[in-house]
Amino acid sequence: MSLLEHTVVKIQPQDQQARSEALTRLQQLTMPSWALGRLMDLAMDMAGITGSMKPPAEQKVIVIMAGDHGVVAEGVSKYPQEVTCQMVRNFINGGAGINAIARTTRSKVVVVDLGVAGDLSDLVESGLVLSKRIAPGTRNIAQGPAMNREEAIRSIEAGIQVAFDLADSTDVFGTGEMGIGNTTPSSAITASFTRHSAAEVTGRGTGLDDTSFRHKISVIERSLQINQSHQGDPVDLLAKLGGFEIGGIAGLILGAASLRKPVVIDGFISTAGALIANGINPLAGDYMIAAHRSVEPGHLAALEYLGKIPLLDLDLRLGEGTGAALAMTLVEASCRILTEVSTFEEASVSGADK
Repeated sequence: MSLLEHTVVKIQPQDQQARSEALTRLQQLTMPSWALGRLMDLAMDMAGITGSMKPPAEQKVIVIMAGDHGVVAEGVSKYPQEVTCQMVRNFINGGAGINAIARTTRSKVVVVDLGVAGDLSDLVESGLVLSKRIAPGTRNIAQGPAMNREEAIRSIEAGIQVAFDLADSTDVFGTGEMGIGNTTPSSAITASFTRHSAAEVTGRGTGLDDTSFRHKISVIERSLQINQSHQGDPVDLLAKLGGFEIGGIAGLILGAASLRKPVVIDGFISTAGALIANGINPLAGDYMIAAHRSVEPGHLAALEYLGKIPLLDLDLRLGEGTGAALAMTLVEASCRILTEVSTFEEASVSGADK
C-alpha cells in the first residue's frame, strides 16, 4: 500500500461523542446561549477533530509550499517567475507579510520547496528550507498536462510526509503557498470541480489590467479544453491542471486529517489544494477550517463547494498563509472558551429564568 493509500484509509469522521460533550458544556457557560456565536461552533469542531474536551492549539505552524508554473510563459502574471525563489528567501529572512503576521499570532513558519525554478540549495543544506523537490516547476497547462500522474502523487505524498514529520510539534496546521502564476491553475481546478466557467472563477491575481485579465481567462479556457481530466479522479485533475505546491497542500491536509489534527486553510490557492484533498477523501473536509474569504472570485465558489464558511473577510489576496496565520488566534480562542470559561454551576452564577 502506498503512503497516499495508507493515509487516506486512516481518515475518520470527527468524534461525535466529543462534539456532543463540547455542546453540553458550551450551553452551560456563563453567558447568554451561544453568545460567542461561530467561535462556539469552532470550539465544537476542535473537540470533534481532536476527540478531546481540551483540544490543544498552542503549537501553530504555517507550512508554505513553494513551486513554479510553466503557464507563466503565457503572460498570466505581472511578476516574473524568479520572484518565487526571491520570496522564499524573503520568508527565510523574516521580511514577508506572513512573517509579520505569524510573529503576531505566535505561529512558526516552515517553507517547503516542491519545485521552485531557482537554486535554493544553500537554504536546504542549512536546514532553513525543507526539500521535497520534484522538478523545477510544472509544464505549461495551456499546452498540455502540468505533470504526469507519478509526479502528482509524489507532490501529494510530499505534503503527507511533511505533516507526519511536523506532527509531534504541531497542534494546528496552517496552509500557505508561493508560486508566481498559481492563481491560473487554481482557477482551472476550481472550474473543474464546481462546474463554473473560467470567467466566473478567475480573478486578477497579482493585479492584471483588463487586457491581461481577458487573456488570462482565455488561457484557462484553453487549458481546460486541452486537459480533459477523468471524472471522479482528483489525482488526474491535479496532474493535468495543478501545481506541485497545490498537490503538497492537498497532502498536508490529508496527512493532518489522518492524525486528527486541524488544518486552517488559507486563500484561493490553498483552497484549490483543499478541493483535491476533499476529492480524494471527503472526510478530510471534517478537519478543514476556512480562514478567510479572498477577493479572488473563485475562492467563494470553492468554499461553497466544500461547504465551508470562512472565519474572516478582510479583502485579503496575498496568499503565503497570511489569512491562516491571522485565523490561528480565533482557533486558539475557541479552545480557550471551551476549556477556560466557567459554567454557571462552576462560577456559582444564576442562570437564565426558564
